[in-house]
Amino acid sequence: MKLELRGITKRFGALVANDHIDLTVEPGEIHALLGENGAGKSTLMNVLYGLYQAEEGQILLDDEVQHFAGPGDAMAAGIGMVHQHFMLIPVFTVAENVMLGHESTQFGGRLDLEAARATVREISQRFGFDIDPDARIEDLPVGVQQRVEIIKALSRNANVLVFDEPTAVLTPQETDELMEIMRQLKNEGTSIVFITHKLREVREVADRITVIRLGKVVGEAEPTATNAELASLMVGRAVDLTVDKAPAKAGDDALIVTGLTVTDPVGQILVNDVSFTIQTGEILAIAGVQGNGQTELTEAIMGLQSHVSGSVVLNGTELLGRGTRGVLDAGVGFVPEDRTEDGLVGTFTIAENLMLDRSTGAPFVKGGTLQLAHLAQFATERVEEFDVRTQGITSPAGSLSGGNQQKVVLARELSRELSLLIAAQPTRGLDVGSIEFVHKRIVATRDDGVPVIVVSTELDEVTALADRIAVMYRGRIIGIVPGDTPRDVLGLMMAGETPAEVAA
Repeated sequence: MKLELRGITKRFGALVANDHIDLTVEPGEIHALLGENGAGKSTLMNVLYGLYQAEEGQILLDDEVQHFAGPGDAMAAGIGMVHQHFMLIPVFTVAENVMLGHESTQFGGRLDLEAARATVREISQRFGFDIDPDARIEDLPVGVQQRVEIIKALSRNANVLVFDEPTAVLTPQETDELMEIMRQLKNEGTSIVFITHKLREVREVADRITVIRLGKVVGEAEPTATNAELASLMVGRAVDLTVDKAPAKAGDDALIVTGLTVTDPVGQILVNDVSFTIQTGEILAIAGVQGNGQTELTEAIMGLQSHVSGSVVLNGTELLGRGTRGVLDAGVGFVPEDRTEDGLVGTFTIAENLMLDRSTGAPFVKGGTLQLAHLAQFATERVEEFDVRTQGITSPAGSLSGGNQQKVVLARELSRELSLLIAAQPTRGLDVGSIEFVHKRIVATRDDGVPVIVVSTELDEVTALADRIAVMYRGRIIGIVPGDTPRDVLGLMMAGETPAEVAA
């Protein structure tokens, strides 16, 4: 099916999110829509899917003008969408989620769950998904949940499939598997719109690329374009895609973790007897497939886990048992992996978020009174220093794009004297311009003599930032290797092989 968008314009008050955008997707084509966070990509697709109504422009399918009053109309016309944040009900089974909204019934009005199960089995077999129709969504890994979203769309005869930032929550292995699924869909004649800001993925899978910046189409490119060319189209300037860092000037042992073990409330081991040491002025990256204990490890150091044993000593001070407030007071900066849930209060202003971990005393509070002038000056300076794109420091943090929210978190954590920085998934969901900025700040922190822990599932990020790399597998550290260790070696370690086994 051929998809054509002509002159699509969508406004939110004075903000023009889409400005006369033209886009054509040929039958059986993977067309990448590339742009920074906040460029207008998702808004455009929400117009296509009937979630928003455009003020101007037309949507055509096979040269016929369409009028979508809502997603139901779009789905009936053959358009499916796999959202970045999955639209699944966790306590429902796969089959129940797939039939939701277009339920078939048997005699007497009973739901025909067996028909839904058969649909799941048929599509799963076609694409090699191996998904149990009766499995509950909450029990499935993120990558499998995404496949359920694809099954939902295909069960409704989608001829045009939109993937909205589909790899933002996937591991490298799951991302590779998704690329193969997209190729298979293309070979079956499905037209695909692939929304992303990840250059490697675009060049790997796209047939054509349209770049959007500030709500406008600024160019088209072929997958043969270089990363530098695509990045410069996205952000409107030259972007340094390499991390420029001098060799580490490691000093004394700063953080000594010994026998750290974390269990869940029923006794399952999540982090298993982990030990490592970080020196001042070095970056230790913790790599691994998501779900192998990295999250629980950082949370244990931060005092956010209840069932912890072992020792975490920072500059001679034991952190375990101090609680999160005590860890922060010891000079630990923390960039959590989920900025919206754990890093910010979306309804608070930018200024209020910048003082979250210093809200009980000087310089922002004196005698129980908030020092508004001091906070305003501090927030204004940080917004300028960290290039936070906002209408002002009183704007709610939740109104910012993902990249700008991350800059607020970094500004807060890096604007005080640190003894240790922990950055978990620091660039997840960010565009190339924001990634460049975040990486430079992390390296600058290391160069100031602060030890840094970076937790990332992105191997490109791990190898770019790390002085040393610790690979976690099933709660254990499989090995600690130099920062220039090849990707294929790291991949084998992430699958559970020790450095000695890889070498053999």
